[in-house]
Amino acid sequence: MANERLRAALLRRELSAGQLAEDLGVDRKTVERWINGRVPFRRHRYAIARRLDAEEAYLWPEALAPSQVAEASESEIVTIYPHRWAVPREEWTQLFASAEREIGVLVYSGLFLADDAGIRELFRKKAAAGVRVRVLIGDTGAAAVRERGAHEGIHDALLAKIRNVVVLFAPLFGVEGIEFRQHGTVLYNSIYRADEELLVNAHVYGAPASQAPVLRLRQVAGGTMVATYLESFERVWSAATPLH
Repeated sequence: MANERLRAALLRRELSAGQLAEDLGVDRKTVERWINGRVPFRRHRYAIARRLDAEEAYLWPEALAPSQVAEASESEIVTIYPHRWAVPREEWTQLFASAEREIGVLVYSGLFLADDAGIRELFRKKAAAGVRVRVLIGDTGAAAVRERGAHEGIHDALLAKIRNVVVLFAPLFGVEGIEFRQHGTVLYNSIYRADEELLVNAHVYGAPASQAPVLRLRQVAGGTMVATYLESFERVWSAATPLH
């Protein structure tokens, strides 16, 4: 049976079988066999997934046993911090500085980042180097944002923090390669992305995000944790509205 997921992923990337074959150093007929249903060797599955910006487990769900997916996903956990305030400042800088293609921030306020002149300048420099920078900030008019303020016990102070963030980021509005949007979704986690590496800040009822745990994740072939968070980011981004 043909692999329609692989075929669709090639179409999305506007890649032909011949182009993929050339990228991977294999024969075109080999790629055509993969499209027609043959499962590639593991090294080729990994290379194809990276080239198509897709998940190996999605393209070939039958190729990995559930235990393999679980083991690979566990391997994506680099470290765990008990609180966001326990994450060293240099780790935030190192994360964003490592980006070669994509930086993403999904928060309600993210004031600790916006207030850091070094991070703001890093975003500017990365955008100038061709890295896409996308920042999602909470919509102060959204019910979910207001409820989060109440759940943290700070009420309208969260809205004030968001307005402050907008002012701090304002010099980056209109900079080529940097995009800002506002969202009103229920935010279960704040996500900070550099390519396929993440810092994920869990949200805990009754406590500010700074007190909640943070996962440092790095994508591993066959793992699905990072992909899950990246897909969540894209869903929020697609429903968000431009901030300026």
